[in-house]
Amino acid sequence: MMSICKHDFQGFFRSPIGYVYLGVFAAIANLVFFASCVLSSSSDLSSPFSFLLTVLLFLTPILTMRLFSEEYRQGTDRLLFTAPVAIWEIVLGKFLAALGVILCCLLLTIPWLIVLIIAGTPAWASIFGCYIAIFCATMVFLSIGLFLSSVTESQLIAAVLSFALFLGLYLIDTLSSAATGVLATVLDWFSVFTRYDTFMSAQFSFSNLIYFLSLTALFLFFTARVLERRRH
Repeated sequence: MMSICKHDFQGFFRSPIGYVYLGVFAAIANLVFFASCVLSSSSDLSSPFSFLLTVLLFLTPILTMRLFSEEYRQGTDRLLFTAPVAIWEIVLGKFLAALGVILCCLLLTIPWLIVLIIAGTPAWASIFGCYIAIFCATMVFLSIGLFLSSVTESQLIAAVLSFALFLGLYLIDTLSSAATGVLATVLDWFSVFTRYDTFMSAQFSFSNLIYFLSLTALFLFFTARVLERRRH
């Protein structure tokens, strides 16, 4: 598993795409931080992290679209399937590689904390909640993108399907805000963004954590099932 993770993680940076990805993320993230925190002299990171989640809705499909689709297109999936590793190790290896890139992106926000420490008194509970929130939500996005990459040989189709599904998740959140009664309760339960906002407000909920982990595990399971069918 770790050899697959290492191979795929390094693969992101064997071409300019990995560095471009980090560069685009850093440029957008720092611009948002400057506009929402520095200019307004605010130590509240909830606004930039809310925007970063929207940014990752667009950037995550670019990261995941190649994970299996490229293997299929190049025919290297046969090497994976004949290697002495279990299907779940292949899935987890690729998932962790993509998650490693996201962690690199989040490390680029560490200077924000230094600025906040120098300029004021950071609300550490809220800041911790922001990082937990974006990490959990990104795990869900990556698992969905990984699954969609496993069902097609076209990177473009994988990316478009990911965009469409993420848009669907966003619409659920919008509908839950407009709905009332039982419908609002049901939509709130399914809403990734509502739970994300709960974490960012430093309201740590074990049920929300289980929700993110369960949804991630579900799509990783779906991916493993797709690979099992292709292997046979």
